[in-house]
Amino acid sequence: MENFLSREELKALGLKECGEDVLIGRHAVLYAPERLSIGNHVRIDDFTVISGWVTLGNYIHISQFCGLYGGDKGIVMEDFSGLSSKCSIYAVSDDYSGASMTNPMVPAQYKPVTVSSPVRICRHAIIGCNSVVLPGVEVAEGTAVGSMSLCRKSTEQWSIYVGIPARKKCERKRDILELEMKFLQEMQYG
Repeated sequence: MENFLSREELKALGLKECGEDVLIGRHAVLYAPERLSIGNHVRIDDFTVISGWVTLGNYIHISQFCGLYGGDKGIVMEDFSGLSSKCSIYAVSDDYSGASMTNPMVPAQYKPVTVSSPVRICRHAIIGCNSVVLPGVEVAEGTAVGSMSLCRKSTEQWSIYVGIPARKKCERKRDILELEMKFLQEMQYG
């Protein structure tokens, strides 16, 4: 048995969209796969959980033990973005102020306050292992988020962020853009 689902098994999942060269680990969990759109050249490793509205672009890798919780507002990962192992991305969360009960087993009428806002992980953004991105955050183009960071505010383009909460440490090189252009030309004419 292969480590990744076959093309036939992918079709049977009932994904909203599924591009070419998609690899999903046999032990990944996809709640409501009809809300998941996947582009081309995407790999989702084992023990990852994806729920709610999630859109994945092209050339994306989601490593083991990640959680993407899109809820109704959704998570978008743009082309060439990626998540290292054990990242958690939240577009929805319970309210912890005490104004609302918490947990999925409590009926909605007792949970009048929830936190829900879309998350966008832009092109060439990479998020290091054990990091967390909270609702409403945009991880801007070219941003690198260091391991074990907490992103509770949107980032600036082509910057490196680290810490709890994540703070800008320095600028990030843009050499990736030239490499991307060469790569895509080679793929087109190769």
